[in-house]
Amino acid sequence: MFVDFALKKAPAYRVAAVERRGPWKKDHLRAEFQEVARWAKENKLRTGKWFFVERGEKRFEACVELKGKAKGSGRVRVKTLPSSRVASVTFDPEQLSPRVVYHGLNDWVKWRKKDGEIKSVGYSREVYEADPWTNAKAWAKAEIQYLVR
Repeated sequence: MFVDFALKKAPAYRVAAVERRGPWKKDHLRAEFQEVARWAKENKLRTGKWFFVERGEKRFEACVELKGKAKGSGRVRVKTLPSSRVASVTFDPEQLSPRVVYHGLNDWVKWRKKDGEIKSVGYSREVYEADPWTNAKAWAKAEIQYLVR
């Protein structure tokens, strides 16, 4: 398996999101993702990519890309993840430990920052093409992104 880090431009995404505060757990945000997916289905909205966004210590968001116009309701908010420059890596979590990938990307970003290629590093997010719990192909192409400037 070949894995490499890259700087790239990520497009803006219109998403439905549910926030969760609290300590990280292995199956973190699964209930929130199910809530967003159920909400999208009830509102007859097509969905796209799934985002696990870490906004800081003990602050996480489950976001699902929306294809079409919608207004949030209940705990579900509709918002835009802005277009931004990201440090990215795509890998298969069954073949390579996410812990190794996160540490590798973190060190790679630190060196880019030290070299002046990157000015600052923002939050991190995991990106999946679809529901990673039910779609093996989406799980096999997990992407980790750090927002950078």
